[in-house]
Formats: sequence, C-alpha cells, structure tokens
Amino acid sequence: MVTQPRSISESGRRGRRGHCGRSGHGTLNRVKPEEPLIPKHGGYRNLKSFQVAQLAYDLTVRFCNHYIDRRSRTHDQMIQAARSGVQNIAEGSQVSGTSKKMEMKLTSVARASLEELKLDYEDFLRQRGMLQWERNDPRRAELIALRPRTEADVANWARTTHQRENAEPTKPDEHGDLDQSTSSTSSTSSTSSTGTTTTYAEILANVALALISVATVLLDRQLVALSVSFETEGGFTERLHRRRQDWRRK
Repeated sequence: MVTQPRSISESGRRGRRGHCGRSGHGTLNRVKPEEPLIPKHGGYRNLKSFQVAQLAYDLTVRFCNHYIDRRSRTHDQMIQAARSGVQNIAEGSQVSGTSKKMEMKLTSVARASLEELKLDYEDFLRQRGMLQWERNDPRRAELIALRPRTEADVANWARTTHQRENAEPTKPDEHGDLDQSTSSTSSTSSTSSTGTTTTYAEILANVALALISVATVLLDRQLVALSVSFETEGGFTERLHRRRQDWRRK
C-alpha cells in the first residue's frame, strides 16, 4: 500500500501547533513577577539616622552662634560638618534608586562628617577644662531614653539638668536661650553647695556628643545593611542586565 504524502499545508499546521504549544508552555514556566528596574527610593526623612543627625545639626548651629567666635574657622567648620552629615544621608537615599554604590559612598561621607564634628566638640570641652561625659554616664542615658525630637526638647532638658546639678534656678535668658543672635565665647556657670561647677555650655556640648554618637551607630548599621543588600541583590547595572535578558527570552 502506497502512503499518500501529507500536504504542505497540513504539515505546516501540525508543525505550527506543536511549536506554539512548546513555546506557550515554556513562556508559562518563565512567568514571574518582574523586579522593578528602579525600586522605591528616597524616604530619607523616615530614617532615624537622618532625624538624629538633623537634630545634631540644629543644635550645632545654635551652639556655635552662642559659644564659638563667628570669626573663627572652627565656627564655620563645625556647622558645615553637621550639615554634611545630614545632606549626604538625604542624597544617598535619593540616589539609591540607580546606584547602590553611590548610596554607600554618600552614607560613608555622612558618617565621616559626623566623626569630624564629634572631635570638634571633644576639643571644645578639653581646651576649656570641661568634663566630657563617660559612655555610661546616667545623664547621657537619661537623654537618650528621652528621645528628643526638636531643639526645644534638648534645650528644656539641658536647662532642667543644669538647675538640678547646680542646686539653684537659672534664668532662661542666661542659660536656656539657644536663639540668641549675639556671639559669646564665655560660658555662664553656677556653683552648687558641694563646690562643683557645671556650665550650660558643658551640658550642651555633651548633649551634642550623645546625639552624634547615636547617629553614627545608626549609620554604621545602615552601611552594614547596604553592603549585605548589594551582595545579595546587586545594583542597578545588574538589574538592568536581568531585565534585558528577560525581554530577549520573551
């Protein structure tokens, strides 16, 4: 018996059906949620590191205007270091959508700027013979537990601490006003019944150091998290490459 050859059209239809079935099956196997090319980024105002650094910046501006000679380089350098800490956190967060590497770099710059500011406050205390609080100082722990959000919170706590330590009331216009526009290099002090003296400037400098310490710890943790994320997920270039590969397969 002679087998009749299949027509070209019939063969083509069968071939197309088979190819389409295989292609469709393969496409279904590859269906998965697409990762965003540019993930959500920014949102730096919600970062605790940004909030604490910004509070340290606000306090530094008032501190320098009141206790550091405006004509000195230290005045401008302390304010610029505090500002750099805040601005680089924000810039790093904003650029993270397209560059994890740049985010880590800017976060590291913010950390370095706050370290510079920390040294300036330590110099202020040392050069004037003032006491720098130890890490386990109860006043430092009390301030951190308070979690101040604004400069006014810091000023009120510092004023209360000054009154408590020196056992006599202080006048807000002498010790509590951080908004004075006139520059002053002197630090008003009171003497307690025990003979010890604690200046308001000393308390404020230690408050700033405590805030800087919290901010730097948060930034250190942030850098660790960023490095882990980069190792496991890659950066923008790798996401772009994966998206191009997916598009070509489809």
